[in-house]
Amino acid sequence: MIELKNVTKTYGKKKNTFTALDDVSFTIPDGASIAVVGKSGSGKSTLMHAMSGLDKPERGEVVIDGGNILTFTQKDVDIFRSNEMAFIFQSFFVQGNETCYNNVSLPLEIARVPLGQRKAKIITALEAVGLGDKVKSRARDLSGGQKQRLAIARAIVNEPKILFADEPTGNLDSATGAQIEELLFGYNREHGTTLIIVTHDAEIAKKCDMQIHIKDGKIESIEGGNHT
Repeated sequence: MIELKNVTKTYGKKKNTFTALDDVSFTIPDGASIAVVGKSGSGKSTLMHAMSGLDKPERGEVVIDGGNILTFTQKDVDIFRSNEMAFIFQSFFVQGNETCYNNVSLPLEIARVPLGQRKAKIITALEAVGLGDKVKSRARDLSGGQKQRLAIARAIVNEPKILFADEPTGNLDSATGAQIEELLFGYNREHGTTLIIVTHDAEIAKKCDMQIHIKDGKIESIEGGNHT
C-alpha cells in the first residue's frame, strides 16, 4: 500500500516560492492501476517524484509498505527504488548505441543481481513485450513503438512492485499507443504490480481502477478505489 499524508512540496525561495503540491493525501491499494490526471503544470510529475523518492517534499509522509520513505537516507531510498520500483517515460530514454539485451540489463546491474541470474530475466522481459527476436539489435534501429516496448522490458526485468509510467504513449501514434497500454495493463493484472500512470489522456485514465485528478498542486477529485 502507498499512503500519502499531507504532502507539501515547494520550489523557490521567499517571494518566489511556488507550491507544486499542497497538502496532498490519499491511499493506493497494492496491485491497483492508478491514473494521476491533470493539465501541464498541475503537479502530476512532482507527485510522481514525491511518491518515488526522486524528490523530497518539505512536509508530510510517503508511506510504502509501512515505512515512510521521507525518513530514509538517500542511499536507502536509492536501494529501495532500484529493488521495488521502475519507471517508463514518454521519451523512452533507451541507450541507442547499446543492444536491446544491454539496455534491459541495466536495472539488474544497478540492483546488483548476480551475473548468472541476469540472462534468463532479460530474455523473459524482452519476450514479454514482443522483442524476443531483437536481443542483439541496437536500440537506435527500432521504431518508436519498439523503443517504448524496450523501455517497458527494462522497467519490468527486475519484477518491480510499483511501476510508474509518465505519459507512456505521448510520443506514439494511436494504434501503437493502444498496444503499449495493453502491455502495461496486462502486466498489472498478471503480476499484481501497482501501476501508476501520469497522464492527461482521459481515455487511459478511464481504464484505471482509480483516477486522481490534480490541479494547481491540490487533489481536485479521486474516483474509484479506497482513498482518504
